[in-house]
Amino acid sequence: MAAPIRTFVRFTSQAVARRLQGVQPRRRYSQVTSDKMHEQFPNAMYSRRKFYVSAAGGLQNGEYEWQDPKSEDEVVNVVFIDRDDVRHEVRGKVGDNVMYLAHRHEIDIEGACEASLACCTCHVILPEEYYEKLPEPEEEEEDMLDLAPFLTATSRLSCQIILTKDLEGMVISLPQATRNFYVDGHVPEPH
Repeated sequence: MAAPIRTFVRFTSQAVARRLQGVQPRRRYSQVTSDKMHEQFPNAMYSRRKFYVSAAGGLQNGEYEWQDPKSEDEVVNVVFIDRDDVRHEVRGKVGDNVMYLAHRHEIDIEGACEASLACCTCHVILPEEYYEKLPEPEEEEEDMLDLAPFLTATSRLSCQIILTKDLEGMVISLPQATRNFYVDGHVPEPH
């Protein structure tokens, strides 16, 4: 069996096994009924159905990261070190997704799956003191990290790192290479 097919079968069988054990996939969207939508937008017409709204307040695919902080209290300064060891000091804000923040500042993090936990192209390496401040990686993230070249004990997928004030001053290093199983060189454009 070819390696990509083995990988696909392994991930599919793991996902099925988790579902059979009663483990539900992580919800990325919250349910909103049409009544709730009508409260927020009284002049709009809605059918009686449920809507799914992004956890980022209706923004999607990095739109939040393109907004500037509303106050200095929200600012979180981080440093990206690219593959050429060049430092990029970036001013983010609480709630920013690190991968989309890097895209905003033209830092070369690929993110081929657009934060859907289907690749490892946004792999980054963190200092241990900041790695310890992050929530434990979910099983899906660990599965993708297993495929990442140059994996370290403090590797994470940048699409799963959300900035908090605790991460002020975090240094984020890009590995020397990534592996894109989709198409090497494919860089998705924000929608």
